Amino acid sequence: MAKKIQDFDKLYWFLRHYVDFSVKASYRSIIYEGKENIPTDGAIIYAPNHTNTIMDALVVLAMDSKPKVFVARADIFRNKTLAKILTFLKIMPIMRQRDGFNELKKNHETIEKSVDVLKDKIPFCIFPEGTHQTKYSSLPLAKGIFRIAFQAQEIIPQMPLYIIPTGLIYGNFFRFRSTVRVQIGEPINVGKFIAEHSDLSQQEQMNKMKDLLTQRIHSTILYIPNDENYNATYEICNIMQGFEIKELLKEKTNKRKHTLNLQLKANNKTLKHINELKDNNPEKAKTLFELGDKANKLRESKHISIESVSVRYPILSRLPKILLMIISLPYSLSISILTLPIILVCRCIFSLLKDPAFKNSIRFLIHLVFWPLLMIIYSIICYNIMPWQFALPLTLIMLPAPIIAHELWKMFRFIFSDLKLIRAKKLRDLHKQIREIIKGSTMDKTA
Repeated sequence: MAKKIQDFDKLYWFLRHYVDFSVKASYRSIIYEGKENIPTDGAIIYAPNHTNTIMDALVVLAMDSKPKVFVARADIFRNKTLAKILTFLKIMPIMRQRDGFNELKKNHETIEKSVDVLKDKIPFCIFPEGTHQTKYSSLPLAKGIFRIAFQAQEIIPQMPLYIIPTGLIYGNFFRFRSTVRVQIGEPINVGKFIAEHSDLSQQEQMNKMKDLLTQRIHSTILYIPNDENYNATYEICNIMQGFEIKELLKEKTNKRKHTLNLQLKANNKTLKHINELKDNNPEKAKTLFELGDKANKLRESKHISIESVSVRYPILSRLPKILLMIISLPYSLSISILTLPIILVCRCIFSLLKDPAFKNSIRFLIHLVFWPLLMIIYSIICYNIMPWQFALPLTLIMLPAPIIAHELWKMFRFIFSDLKLIRAKKLRDLHKQIREIIKGSTMDKTA
């Protein structure tokens, strides 16, 4: 009997634990919210938004220890060796509309295998947007996920089948050791949905489910419409973030330790103010967007980090971390040198990338493979030049070098960015005008 993609594999199980650990180490903070929404009585299809290429899949995979099967675009399976590796990693090919009608016909086999995975109650994951976009927004959903769900429900009518909207929000799409928040949304019971809309054709049912899933994905993320005001809106959200968090912390239900949750609440609060202003005072909203656009362009021209804008007091807010960095500088600076081979490899590959969205994924994979190899080399050198009593603690000290090196240079980057913002009076004046408009709109509402 041929081995199924969802079958247990000892080597995969071993590597899976290493990858999950590495994913969690690659983020300064990673939280999973709403896991209680995951049904336990049937088959599951996770439907995450797609913003950060390979990292999206790895973050979903690391959510729990359960095996998961993924799909990826079919063109990367054309290389036979790569296809074998992807299959080993429990990834199946799926054709997209852009591949042509003749290629789409090949999805029949993928759908059959997907249904087989679901019959075995193995969680299945498909990115319904079909491609990635490094924005706090979303693309129209493709129909592949609905075809799989409807066919699976038809074959296994006795088994409940759920599509689970899954929202991924990254602090930064391109930076190592950023933050990520995963929100499990309200599941869609496929069988129940079909029964409730039995008066519609299957195509109409799919379209209606598509609208519902889109709505529920939007509710799990920071959703900014991808229109001409996107950059301005995103900039305004960050300008207001520190001030809105201060207001939220006055409420007893909000705790500082859940920073990612606070950031989402703060940004959604700002979006609400912006939308209300668009409805009630279009001229004022137009002025706000113009100021936001100016602030965005000016900040980028001065190479000021968005992280500097999103805190209330640049430099001062980082003071404890700066002091810690100064104290630990001899250690952190010395072991940072050990990561130079990885940095050079990353820089070399980055120079060849056409899509910067792959940067973080490439960096992760390089660390995943090369850092253990470098540690073996460094350990051999240590054990050959000194007694094991000294070599062992030295080896242990070197282990977190990539994380420490990154945190060190990140802090330097933030300090320089904060100083630039402090000196950029024109930009800070724009921030003040924006905050006054938002504050004025909230006061008008309460008056």
